[in-house]
Amino acid sequence: MKRSLALAAGLALSLCSFASGQTLEVVPNHILSDESAVIHVTGLAANERVTIQAELRDGAGEMWSSSADFVADSQGAIDVSKQAPVSGSYKEVSSMGLIWSMMPKEKRVKGYRSPDALGAQEIELRLMRRGQQAASAQLEELFKANNVKSVKLMGTLHGVLIEPASGGPYPGVLVVGGSEGGIMLHRAAWLASHGFAALALAYFRYDDLPPRLEAIPLEYFGTALEWMREQPEIAGNHIGVMGTSRGGELALQLGSMYPVIKAVVAYVPANTLNPACCGQTTFPYAWTWKGSPLAWVRPGSRRNPEAMRDATIHVENTRGPVLMISGDDDGVWQSSRMADEVLDRLKDAHFSYKYENLKYHHAGHTAGNPLIIPAWRGRTVHPLSGKEVEMGGTVEGNAHSSIDSIPKVLEFLQESLGSAEPQPKQTSTTETQRNGENQKENQIQNLYH
Repeated sequence: MKRSLALAAGLALSLCSFASGQTLEVVPNHILSDESAVIHVTGLAANERVTIQAELRDGAGEMWSSSADFVADSQGAIDVSKQAPVSGSYKEVSSMGLIWSMMPKEKRVKGYRSPDALGAQEIELRLMRRGQQAASAQLEELFKANNVKSVKLMGTLHGVLIEPASGGPYPGVLVVGGSEGGIMLHRAAWLASHGFAALALAYFRYDDLPPRLEAIPLEYFGTALEWMREQPEIAGNHIGVMGTSRGGELALQLGSMYPVIKAVVAYVPANTLNPACCGQTTFPYAWTWKGSPLAWVRPGSRRNPEAMRDATIHVENTRGPVLMISGDDDGVWQSSRMADEVLDRLKDAHFSYKYENLKYHHAGHTAGNPLIIPAWRGRTVHPLSGKEVEMGGTVEGNAHSSIDSIPKVLEFLQESLGSAEPQPKQTSTTETQRNGENQKENQIQNLYH
């Protein structure tokens, strides 16, 4: 009897030891929000099926979660960066699949919200075996590097300059947003975390600026560019512009007008100037130059050749490379088609610099968002028009567009705004058209007087 009790006690001890032998590890466990971590599980039985769960609370206090089942290898290990789940929130191999595939726990939630003031985000990971938690781990996502600083601009210019805390001068990027107004703080912080001095510039719906996107003088952006050139921490001859949606339209327009701009990055842009937005506006036009409105295309008038000619952005006058990011399932407007029309115009003009459209299948109006965060979005209400907006794209398509484009955008800016002036170059990709070599740079024509 004593022998049986001893054997039973030994077996129980052995089982407890085995049960406590599972580990769930995230390497590294502190990352920037555009980086990937590797999730490892060890101590399982060979070919054992387990579940990994992930959970976070977003900047609005809403809970998001995901779950996926994996089968351990012959050594009892799982590497999420190399293995696809057998079921769960996502299907393909993806280091960060448990993060981008998260869904809100409450049906009323329409989209993910990042932490306020660029704060850190905590993600809880749990390993589940036979319905019981066997191990846990934490991942912290940072929306800005620790070695960056920010300065708020007040007065003539409105916005926030975010830059590396020491050294320089650094290449500068003017960052402009779209029809939602305000500032693109997270994009500027992302760029600053990678060695750029980024000015997130507001031009409406911020402080005492106009409340709507209407009659915005383009000279305002020229003032911002000149201010950037004068800052000792910014390399004055190495300045680019980045914009999204209506800001992508604006970025292409500014690139065509201001020779100081040596690189343009336009997310889901238009190739024409569009009317004022959104809701009840006083003026029908969005942009002015020297006090006069610039031509724009009325909704439904894109088939009118004369209207299109007058409103088309003269991208061929840009003095540096152009990169666009678009989704072929854009629910707001046809960004991939319009970006392709920009390529056609540049090709016809024998444009002397590199130009490309990173076109993503199944991506919507959030294509290329440089944050690896929950990619799902419901129908959201536009803050100005009050109308519901369908962004388009699938969760997988939007996530892939972010993960794939992040390093490409950074490489583009580093090459274009690095220590040397942007030089004409020629490359070949399936989604990109290039002009021939040895073409002379077009002379800028003052089309806006």
